[in-house]
Amino acid sequence: MAWPGPHTASPAELKARLELEREGVPFLVLRDGGGDQRLITLAGERLTIGRSAECDIALTWDQEVSTVHAELERVGPGWTVEDGGLSRNGSFVNGERVVERRRLADGDALRFGTTAVIYRRPGATATVPTVAASELPAAADLSAAQRAVLVALCRPFAERSSWAKPATNAEICAELVLSLDAVKGHLRVLFAKFGVDDLPQNEKRLRLAERALTSGGVTLPELRRPRA
Repeated sequence: MAWPGPHTASPAELKARLELEREGVPFLVLRDGGGDQRLITLAGERLTIGRSAECDIALTWDQEVSTVHAELERVGPGWTVEDGGLSRNGSFVNGERVVERRRLADGDALRFGTTAVIYRRPGATATVPTVAASELPAAADLSAAQRAVLVALCRPFAERSSWAKPATNAEICAELVLSLDAVKGHLRVLFAKFGVDDLPQNEKRLRLAERALTSGGVTLPELRRPRA
């Protein structure tokens, strides 16, 4: 299934997220089978996630989600996720399969079946600070080489797949016919310009792509254009 992932959003969808953030309660961002954004406030002490309509968070459209797939549990002010062997296809946080109960941090990307979910905990020390699109660099603020690397990084998101991941350095090198050192150098500058240089290394690329797409610095039409 292809749809605009939770990292990309229309102005109206971003407004809805910001309004919920102001309430200061943890919530999930995901899209249903029709591609519509869903914002789910987390309340209570323990919530089930699964394909069954009886689950607290029912992903009824996703055939790769088990009847009861995983559980979310409140621990102090935050939440944890646990699979515990409930699911057939596993549960993932930031691309890593959950093998034990895992504490969630603001901005974590979860996946159940083919459904991508973002965990938000407003007011926490955010892993990824919320940045207004107007504060992010525009296309004119980037050199031609920096823009080319940024577009190549975001290329896998052209079809809006929830499975997409940013391009690797090797893939960027191959597309742009650049050396690995040159690609790394441009990425270091982009990490700084988009305010993600202080994040863990395994998160920088995804957050850079997210911010580039959310701000309009990179657009889906240009990702779909034939490569030069």
